[in-house]
Amino acid sequence: MRYRQLFILSLPGVLLLFVFSYMPLYGILLPFKDYKIDLGFWDSPWVGFDNFKYLFSQDAWRITRNTVLYNVAFIVVLLIVAVAFALMLNEMRRSSVKFYQTVLFLPYFLSFTVVSYIFLAMFDMEHGLVNTILEWFGKDAVLWYNDAKYWPPLLVLTYVWKNAGYYTIIYFTGLLGINEEYYEAARVDGASRWQLIKSISLPLLKPLIILMVLMQVGKIFVGNFDMFYQIPRDSSLLYATTDVIDTYVYRSLKSLGDIGMASAAGVYQSIVGLVLVLIVNGLIRKFDSENSVF
Repeated sequence: MRYRQLFILSLPGVLLLFVFSYMPLYGILLPFKDYKIDLGFWDSPWVGFDNFKYLFSQDAWRITRNTVLYNVAFIVVLLIVAVAFALMLNEMRRSSVKFYQTVLFLPYFLSFTVVSYIFLAMFDMEHGLVNTILEWFGKDAVLWYNDAKYWPPLLVLTYVWKNAGYYTIIYFTGLLGINEEYYEAARVDGASRWQLIKSISLPLLKPLIILMVLMQVGKIFVGNFDMFYQIPRDSSLLYATTDVIDTYVYRSLKSLGDIGMASAAGVYQSIVGLVLVLIVNGLIRKFDSENSVF
């Protein structure tokens, strides 16, 4: 067998993928059943699309809108920030890059539970740092946890602060893979730093950017549960702008105990995510076939 060593090397990953991703696929039937613990998975009665009807109730538009718009904002803002930081790291001396990598990457290791308490220390309505500073300047304290209008920019900034380091490292690694001879030849022709970035770095980084964006688009209907539940502290006053599909389903599951309905939400998110990936990749293939993923 010509590639036997590579096959053996990949076998643990393949087995892991098969056991945890393909074997549980029979669970896709669960959203179409009225699951009863005493009857079990196979003997629970079929209910057709009844579990999906709950998702498309009066709150469906709000939670779907919030989920999609937040994820679009995350993708766009995080892409701009991460690529900009990666380009800046690429321009630094290699001796100082490790320090800035560590500083950028550190927030990624913090759980959103920890971040929620940092956030509370900043924006607590009575003793938070931000309100304390506002009072020093003679301004009125802001009721952050009572007014939903403040939360879209706050959540976007929090998400970008936590994840920018991770994506920066990925894009910076992609920049390190660019042949240095391209830059040397351009410098000989008198190219400035901006011209090097515009004509060499960004075009050669584009395939990696497309791949990362496609991966994020696939999860555009999936809200980060830890973030949207922990940071707003599940305040009902903020549901207008902080409630996403995952938090809505969690509260519904907690109050109703309907496993079939929760499974229907997962299938809905997965199918729509797959369709969006196919659409975006199709558009990329149409306009720039060399950089499409498939």
